[in-house]
Amino acid sequence: MNVFADFFANYGLIILLVALLIFMFWSSRRRMQKQKTEQEAKARQTVPGAEVLLQGGLYGTIVEFDPDNLDQPAIVEIAPGVEIKVHSQAVLRVVNPTEGVVTEDEFIEAEASEAEYIAGVADGDITSISDDQRIAEARRAQDAAKTVDPDTESGTKPQA
Repeated sequence: MNVFADFFANYGLIILLVALLIFMFWSSRRRMQKQKTEQEAKARQTVPGAEVLLQGGLYGTIVEFDPDNLDQPAIVEIAPGVEIKVHSQAVLRVVNPTEGVVTEDEFIEAEASEAEYIAGVADGDITSISDDQRIAEARRAQDAAKTVDPDTESGTKPQA
C-alpha cells in the first residue's frame, strides 16, 4: 500500500496535468468540428433572398454571397434599394432561409422548357394550357408505344 501512496505522491500531479491536457485537447477539437459544421450549414443557407442578422444588429436580405470565397464581401439589402457591402463573416445567422432555391442547372432547364413553350405558342401548336397538357399526354403515349412488346415483335398479333 505504501508503494502506491509514494507513487501518487511523487507522480500524481504529473498524471493529473497530462489528463487535463488530453481533455483540453479533445474538447477543443470537438468544439472546432462543431463550429465547422455550423459554418457549413450557415453557408448553405446563406443564399440570395435569405434574411440574415448581421453582427452589428442589422437585419437584411442577401443579394450576393460567395460561400466558396469568404474573403469576397457579401452584398446585403437593408432597405428597399439600399445595399451595403459587408464582410462575408459578418453574417451572424440566417433568420429566414429561402426555401426552394433554384440551382443553375434547374434554371437552364427551365429556360429551355420556356423556349420550347414559346416556340409552340408562336407556331400555333399551343393555344392554351389544356393544349399543352394534351401535347404532353400525346408524347407520353408515343413514348409508351415505342417500347416494343416481345409478343408483337414478330409482326403477328397474339390470339385473344
